[in-house]
Amino acid sequence: QVQLVESGGGLVQPGGSLRLSCVASGLNLDYYAIGWFRQAPGKTREGVSSISNSGGYTYYADSVKGRFTISRDNAKNTMYLQMNNLKPEDTAVYYCAADLDLELLFKQTRGYWGQGTQVTVSS
Repeated sequence: QVQLVESGGGLVQPGGSLRLSCVASGLNLDYYAIGWFRQAPGKTREGVSSISNSGGYTYYADSVKGRFTISRDNAKNTMYLQMNNLKPEDTAVYYCAADLDLELLFKQTRGYWGQGTQVTVSS
């Protein structure tokens, strides 16, 4: 019953922007920390950004600081990742995830995960 459905991925030129959305069903995001992760070909999956259920704490990987913004709209059961000034090294499959515990979410040891959406940054 629980599903996380992503949208907003696609092809974009370097310097462009995308906004990823993730709509959750079967769970109430009010209780969950959420995050975005990505995996590039030949690399391990890495945490990109996360936010606590209250929105009081946010985390960004050094590689995306100042360019990406995570947000949530609990009323819509939706999380977002605004990506600006995209670079070729941002190319990856992006996943949204949710967990009741922020630490466990970022450890990727459990939680609910979306199917992933491809983001390709290329001239």
